Amino acid sequence: MKRRLFVTTALPYANGSFHIGHIMEYIQADIWVRFQRMRGHEVHFVCADDAHGAPIMLKAESEGVTPEALVDRIAAERPRYLNGFHIAFDNWHSTHSDENTELSQDIYLKLRDAGLIDTKTIEQFYDPVKGMFLPDRYIKGQCPVCGARDQYGDACEVCGAVYAPTELVEPYSALSGARPQLRESEHFFFRLSAKRCVEFLRGWALDGKLQPEVANKAREWLEGEQGLGDWDISRDAPYFGIPIPDAPGKYFYVWLDAPIGYLASLKNHFDKGQAAKLTAQSFEQFVADPAVEQYHFIGKDIIYFHTLFWPAMLHFAGRKAPTNVFVHGFITVSGEKMSKSRGTGISPLRYLEIGMNPEWLRYYIAAKLNAKVEDVDFNPDDFVARVNADLVGKYVNIASRASSFLARLFDGALVDVSALPAWQAFETERFGAEIAQCIEGRELGRALRLAMEYADRINQHFDSCKPWELAKDESRHEALQQVCSVSIAGFHALTVWLKPVLPALAARAEVFLGAGELAWDDFMRAPTRVGRYEHLMTRVDPKLLDALFEPAPAAPPAQPVPGSAARTGAKPRGDSGPTRPAASGVLSIDDFAKVELRVARIVAAQAVEGSDKLLRLTLDCGEDTPRTVFAGIKSAYSPESLVGRHTVMVANLAPRKMKFGVSQGMVLAAGFDDPAQGEGLFLLEPDEGAASGMRVR
Repeated sequence: MKRRLFVTTALPYANGSFHIGHIMEYIQADIWVRFQRMRGHEVHFVCADDAHGAPIMLKAESEGVTPEALVDRIAAERPRYLNGFHIAFDNWHSTHSDENTELSQDIYLKLRDAGLIDTKTIEQFYDPVKGMFLPDRYIKGQCPVCGARDQYGDACEVCGAVYAPTELVEPYSALSGARPQLRESEHFFFRLSAKRCVEFLRGWALDGKLQPEVANKAREWLEGEQGLGDWDISRDAPYFGIPIPDAPGKYFYVWLDAPIGYLASLKNHFDKGQAAKLTAQSFEQFVADPAVEQYHFIGKDIIYFHTLFWPAMLHFAGRKAPTNVFVHGFITVSGEKMSKSRGTGISPLRYLEIGMNPEWLRYYIAAKLNAKVEDVDFNPDDFVARVNADLVGKYVNIASRASSFLARLFDGALVDVSALPAWQAFETERFGAEIAQCIEGRELGRALRLAMEYADRINQHFDSCKPWELAKDESRHEALQQVCSVSIAGFHALTVWLKPVLPALAARAEVFLGAGELAWDDFMRAPTRVGRYEHLMTRVDPKLLDALFEPAPAAPPAQPVPGSAARTGAKPRGDSGPTRPAASGVLSIDDFAKVELRVARIVAAQAVEGSDKLLRLTLDCGEDTPRTVFAGIKSAYSPESLVGRHTVMVANLAPRKMKFGVSQGMVLAAGFDDPAQGEGLFLLEPDEGAASGMRVR
């Protein structure tokens, strides 16, 4: 049966460019959508810029432009990324649009008429200089728990305490520096705690459709002791957003109108006439049609909004709730959280600018994805090995080897393989069914593993038949043509299965196969003739990975390399003089001030597999996220003896990409280079009472 699908990804916030997390999500959704289209289903795939909120308003003000101009500038960048990574949305729109204003106000009014909107007077901080109420993240002060200064209004980045902005000691506005005033304001609330909302959400979120991890989280919120709270959906002027009807000076909180942006983009798609190619329905008829399935691909950080607020808003405004919400984890680099400043971030634009094939990344990300809410790790060495082995060494290699014999000896003609035992032994139909089931269930990694298992069968058969020997004997050319035909038939099936992941490569393979535009069911229809083979994909050059990450500066002579333990008091080798180290040069106080030394607590330590010298240290240096440092101290310390100790680290050293991961600093240790002067390596440790993050001066 032909399915009818409405598919979206999370809306990117329009105050900055795409990051690799956006691209990962869009690739996952794009693969699923392309697969559905290959199966003949009707799909409407849309997204939009999330264009409202205080951060956009304030960033625009700081740049001396209007919020509209800022949003337009960011929006102008989008096609370069989307086209660059072959991500084919049917429509891209903006929440700052007539469609979104109309739909947001309509949904709000229906919720109000349903008795689910309340008003309450609340107290919140007001900046008398900026003349605006302050979001929590724009209020700073001293943590009421640990006393750390310059902490945000909702949580302390030093001790992790969570609190209300009003609990801060000596609060101040992060915008003007002024002391904020507590003022009252009337706010609008969506009554999510209402019994009918809770009962509906129990049925919608806990009926088995959501991923188990997501359903469990929803159950915690729905059945916890505190229960669901009402949702503040309003903000006071000045605010860049959609006005609340009949409430001058009040605007919808950005998280009310942002998901409605899905509908707004779809409506824009219909209004432009693009959807008419697939359906004769109007926008309202389509979204109300019980046969239409509505799916959202999102990250795990926005589950609350998409599994509670969004379905409840739609349902009680008289609209269909989503069919399902597909949640994925974050993307890391060599096991570390993405951070541009630490050299653990991947810039999608830089990836394209240095000439890396976008389909390498599409394949690698797909090979890591499954239907669970798990993080995806980008490991540079694994990336090179997997892409080169799978795509070039297995898939492309089949066409390259078999086509040379077919072109030279048989004018590109293939024999009918359907009755050949070798073709039947490949179990192509079974593989195709299992791969389809995996892609449908978003088990992309398993789908690609099955495809590569199938490619291995083809290559093993080709090698076992030794076609290079068959080619030498004209009497055995019939057998040679059969071997090559079976291989090309297998390559044809693989092309169908890989097409959602590798659309550009598949398009080139379709030309070679003379197959036209392949649909999913074509994988059993082997071609009868191949054209001239042209190279389909190059291998990944590891040097490109070095260029993708910011290179660390070259270390000066006689200095330790980043990522190892730095030895202080080292003496030049071969010097038989006194044990006092010789000075290697004179630094000015300004030069020394450039080195940022900080106290760090060793949170965890592990031996590095494959290294005789390195330990992997996880260091708390007073930042919101611990750092990873590889230190060459394995000969002197066992990992368990280091956990909980404090040491001194160089905190502003450029990150260095090593074989085992990215090292984000350097710990300090003392020792002699000359064994004649004494052996041993001694980690520097501050006096008792020193705390993580303290500056060493």
